[in-house]
Amino acid sequence: MLSTIEYEELKAKIKQYSHQAAELSNQAVKISKVDRKQGLDLMRQARDASTQCQALIEELKRLQAS
Repeated sequence: MLSTIEYEELKAKIKQYSHQAAELSNQAVKISKVDRKQGLDLMRQARDASTQCQALIEELKRLQAS
């Protein structure tokens, strides 16, 4: 069973990765107009943060179900 502290920590990490993915994506859109290569790199970082976020969400669901 998931403790309240673990649940809150997992939620905080999910929120952090979600925010990071959104920020990186917004930066990528702005920068890609000037520097395509850097924009693509930022978008890759945004995708990585989004993937981490999704993995944590799945982990949270799995822990809640058990």
